[in-house]
Amino acid sequence: MSTARRGRLLVFLGAAPGVGKTYAMLEEAHRLLGQGRDVVSAVVLDHGRSATAALTAGIEAVPARVVQHGGIVLEEVDLDAVIGRRPQVALVDELAHTNAPGSSNEKRWQDIDVLL
Repeated sequence: MSTARRGRLLVFLGAAPGVGKTYAMLEEAHRLLGQGRDVVSAVVLDHGRSATAALTAGIEAVPARVVQHGGIVLEEVDLDAVIGRRPQVALVDELAHTNAPGSSNEKRWQDIDVLL
C-alpha cells in the first residue's frame, strides 16, 4: 500500500508590487537547479522586467493552458501537465490571481493546493 505525500510550500512575500518576489523565487530556483533538483516553471511572469526575464533562462517551462475569453487570450497553469511532469519543484507566480472562467479552480492558490 502506498501513501501519498503532500509537497511543501515556500511563499515569497513582499510589501508591495515590484519589490522582487518573482526575482527571489527565480534565484532560489537556480540555487536548487545547482543542487541537482528538478525544477520547472508552471507560471512565472516577468512583468516586463529584463533582469527577471533573464533569470528564467535555464528553467524548463511547462506550457500554459491557453483559454479564450471575451475575445482575449489568457494563459493559465496547466495543472494536468505539471502533475504529469512530476517535478520536484514547480514555480507558480501570482498567488492571488483569479483564473479564467471555466478553469477547474477559481483562484491560483487553489491550483497550488492541487499541486501540493
